[in-house]
Formats: sequence, C-alpha cells, structure tokens
Amino acid sequence: MTKAVLCALHDAGFRSGFVIARNERAGRALAQSYGYEWKEDLGSIRPELLVNVTPIGMAGGPEADDLLFAPEIIDAAETIFDVVALPPETPLIRYASRKGKKIITGAEVFAIQALEQFVLYTGVRPNDEQFERAAAYARDGAVSRPAASLTKQ
Repeated sequence: MTKAVLCALHDAGFRSGFVIARNERAGRALAQSYGYEWKEDLGSIRPELLVNVTPIGMAGGPEADDLLFAPEIIDAAETIFDVVALPPETPLIRYASRKGKKIITGAEVFAIQALEQFVLYTGVRPNDEQFERAAAYARDGAVSRPAASLTKQ
C-alpha cells in the first residue's frame, strides 16, 4: 500500500515529502524511488498532508485504538489520509474530523478500488451517482448483510 500511495502522490505532483518507516532499509528504498526522504520520525516537521499506510487503527489489530501521530502534528496538518478501511472511522480519522481537517478514509480508497475492479471485470464504468450510491451502501454496513441468497432446488 505504501508503494501505491507514494506512486499516486508522485503522479499527482507531490515532489517533496517524507516517508516515516520502522524498517529503515525498506522505507529509505521506497522514499528514494519516488524522490522523497526517509526519516525515523517527523521530529519538528509539520506537514500539510499526513498519510497513514500502517495497520495502526485497524479493527481487531493490536493497535486498533492507537493514534498514529501526536495530536500537535495532526493539528498542524490540513489533510489527513488514513488507508485503513475497517473501521471506516479510525482513531486518526475521528480525531481529524473533530478538528475540522479535510479527511480521506480507507473506506473511500476501498470504494475506488472496487470501482476500478468492476470496470476491469465488466468493461462498464458506473456514472458518479451510481458510484456514490454503491459507496454509501458499503459504508453503511453492507459488509454485514448478505448481498444475495442462493438456494439449490
């Protein structure tokens, strides 16, 4: 996921940034491949965009209730992007929402991935209204409801 996010940011025109990774070798290699810097931590840096591509905040994980960044780092950012899809509102997203930050959730990423897979499989691209309806359906708990009931007669 880190590679995909870095590639997308680079393609979108982000030319400078930092990759914070626990594994220096992997983090440094990914950062350098896109022209970014690796750092062990943010220190006094206060970026405008913060992105979480770790499992921190993921439902059922050992760090499900943890906040990845210190509050003062989140407070200084304009946009918060958390790729964790479940739960749709991670501790990071909840905190950023309370602070009025622009947010991008993992549920949104999941919906866009599903859209592109649908297009690849069917050759049909849903219109914006259809996509929004499907994404809302997914966000509202469709995962816990069966999409279809099959019986053999």
